[in-house]
Amino acid sequence: MEDSGKIQEKAFKEIALSPSGSLPTGEGGGRGRGRLFVCGIGPGSPEDITPAVLKAVGECDVVVGYKYYFQFIEPYLREGTECVDTGMKKERDRAIQAFELAEEGKNVCVISSGDAGIYGMTPLIYEMKRERNSDVEIVSYPGISAFQKAASLLGAPIGHDFCIISMSDLMTPWPVIEKRIKAAAVGDFVTAIYNPKSHGRYWQLYRLVEIFRKERSLDTPVGYVRQAGRPEQQITITTLGEFDPELVDMFTIVIIGNSQSYEWNGNFITPRGYYRDTNDASQDTNVGQGIMIKSFATIRKELKNPDIPIWKLWPMLHAIHTTADFDMEGLLWLDDEATAKLYAKVQSGELKCIVTDVTMAASGIRKGALQRLGIEVVCYINDPRGAEMAKTLGITRAQAGMKLAVEEHPDALYVFGNAPTALLELCDLARKGKCHPAGIIGAPVGFVHVEESKHAAKALRDIPKIIIDGRKGGSNLAATLVNSVLTYDDAEQLRPGRDV
Repeated sequence: MEDSGKIQEKAFKEIALSPSGSLPTGEGGGRGRGRLFVCGIGPGSPEDITPAVLKAVGECDVVVGYKYYFQFIEPYLREGTECVDTGMKKERDRAIQAFELAEEGKNVCVISSGDAGIYGMTPLIYEMKRERNSDVEIVSYPGISAFQKAASLLGAPIGHDFCIISMSDLMTPWPVIEKRIKAAAVGDFVTAIYNPKSHGRYWQLYRLVEIFRKERSLDTPVGYVRQAGRPEQQITITTLGEFDPELVDMFTIVIIGNSQSYEWNGNFITPRGYYRDTNDASQDTNVGQGIMIKSFATIRKELKNPDIPIWKLWPMLHAIHTTADFDMEGLLWLDDEATAKLYAKVQSGELKCIVTDVTMAASGIRKGALQRLGIEVVCYINDPRGAEMAKTLGITRAQAGMKLAVEEHPDALYVFGNAPTALLELCDLARKGKCHPAGIIGAPVGFVHVEESKHAAKALRDIPKIIIDGRKGGSNLAATLVNSVLTYDDAEQLRPGRDV
């Protein structure tokens, strides 16, 4: 079997012998102005050099570049081709010399590693043509960039929107670089990092990691490849939380995933969405559910701390979706595994009834879910018995409703979205052994007795509770928390809205 170098050389010869394979000379058979070719030679392996670049370097009179890169194209140069080395960090001198040679009538090839148009010589060549007002024709041939090579070795990390940031501040002030880093992190771009670190520039990568950790999950995959495509090649996949900047150098490309990226079987994958779309279609997602799925995805990206267990994340997403209030991230309080424990009671048939403090809370609980699960919702706020009791005892109708409820449904899920006095009444009845609710959802809203009622509920042990701390709450919020319990089996896939 032929090795990759022989295959490339054979491809080059075939192109060079084609009818259009020769580079033009000046009019009348003599030389006029030469052409100036700017070629990306890829990351460093022969099989990653394109046939167009091989053709150009094989027919040019002069190749200009940094000497380290000559080793990659020497096998394809014709005899007598001049190689001009301008040294490291001499890009402008390199461009001047290339133009002078081309203006003498020579065909000149300027080489860069990777793609010459990405942090390479192509922009400088065009700027210099403008500065010199030169009539030398420029032809640019792209190459495989280092980030593309690194990505192919890691798996499929750049399957969706991505950006590239160079950490070198030789040409760009650090404040500008940091601004771009923040934009990439907030924008959820897959981000490739060029020039991540050098002997004299070490702290910048630490700062980048700090910024990304504020915006991304610590489980976000990070891949880095050293000397991609070369014999010294090293490939590593880790996470944003575990990534150590000390393990990379200037020969390393780092790629940070987005919120959808994942590691599977040693591969770093960022999905484009085809599989998800097919899956959604197969499950007959309706318009309303589709909107909720997208909304939940948006909310999750904007959470300050998305790394929370699913039993807390699921009701939190519902709460924020209903209120558009990200304060819910700090106000939602749950007993450990509360959502999961309540749903387990639904599955077992233990939870068959939901009692609400007011009718508005009852109306927000999805009827489709209740029918699907065989659960009844009752409210005693308008019960004539409660009205009479309230008048006799000098209590609120909501309190009286709780007294009636615990007699008929002592083991129901109790839901509060309006009346703190009702929640206080239930807590008192539970402590006296009059009832043992399957759970409590406490989200009364207001200024009098509201916070106290929630503190009282927290003191009830062995009863799973979901509570909105502070003064905020409401019937719509209480209802959506119930809906999060009834659809908890959709939580792992983050597919809300089944019963919409």
